[in-house]
Amino acid sequence: MARWTLIASLIVAALPHAAQAAGDPAAGEKIFLKCRACHQVGETAKNAVGPKLNGLFGRTAGSIEGYSYSAANKNSGITWDEATFRDYIRAPQAKIPGTKMVFPGLKPDQEIDDVVAFLKQFDADGKKK
Repeated sequence: MARWTLIASLIVAALPHAAQAAGDPAAGEKIFLKCRACHQVGETAKNAVGPKLNGLFGRTAGSIEGYSYSAANKNSGITWDEATFRDYIRAPQAKIPGTKMVFPGLKPDQEIDDVVAFLKQFDADGKKK
């Protein structure tokens, strides 16, 4: 029995983090308070210091109308998916050198999981899915 437990533990540890991740949108909303100084999300969201984040996943970087992006962001060629966003939010300047985003990044995997779960709730119009 102990042998199977060890084998199962090794298999789970070998899975990519995203496959294991189960973010909590409610916790993500609280963590998003760190982001709210610059970004908005929801039906009344507007561009602020940073662009609104409605419908982020599947969107091309630098594409929100009315926001003045850095050349680095506009020319990054990135289409936001979970893996790319996870890398970016952990260390924005490392993922897109020259980005205007000065946020130092979220480090704990659980915080990132939770923010991803929170942001995934919003479609491009800011309505919750």
